[in-house]
Amino acid sequence: MLAAMTPAPLILPAPHPLLNCWRLLDAAAAEQLFHALCAGIPWTDGSYLAAGRRFRLPRQQAWFSDAGIDYRYAQNLLNSHGWTPPLAALREQVAQLTGHRFNAVLANLYRDGEDHVGWHADDEADLGPAPVIASLSLGATRAFHWRPKPGVAGAAASLPLEAGTLLLMRAPFQQQWEHAVPAEPDIAGARLNLTFRRVFPQP
Repeated sequence: MLAAMTPAPLILPAPHPLLNCWRLLDAAAAEQLFHALCAGIPWTDGSYLAAGRRFRLPRQQAWFSDAGIDYRYAQNLLNSHGWTPPLAALREQVAQLTGHRFNAVLANLYRDGEDHVGWHADDEADLGPAPVIASLSLGATRAFHWRPKPGVAGAAASLPLEAGTLLLMRAPFQQQWEHAVPAEPDIAGARLNLTFRRVFPQP
């Protein structure tokens, strides 16, 4: 599957001082990987419990990691899966390109333009004091938005992430900025996003 990857990832213009962007996959390889992962990943049902009530998560998720590395959303433990061969190969490619090693990946499936993720920062304690996250986009193009946290200088902006684009969020992006992928109702196609992370289990 990865044999069709672009031989030399193309460096794209830096949209923010703490972001790096590459064209990791050409169109054909990105489409092939998108369909394979959509069919092969055991997606959650897109809901979670909080304060005794069930809420719909506006996307579907799956978590793959080294043994013992867990992931929680709204205090709900997400089922963890071992690395599949395609995801393990991608992890190695991403590590070689970015210079960062990752022990987990969160897969998000935005089934259409209504699915989204609101403003947040990936700054949980189990990601360590200076999280670095690599995000690979597949499927439909969606806009990645960012804005400074209170007291941080800078302006809000956005970047359309096309299929095959790898975005690296370097430290201290998570400490200083929030990001979101808002709903875009006019988009009919699905988007699959893989966010590679390094998790430090808490005692």
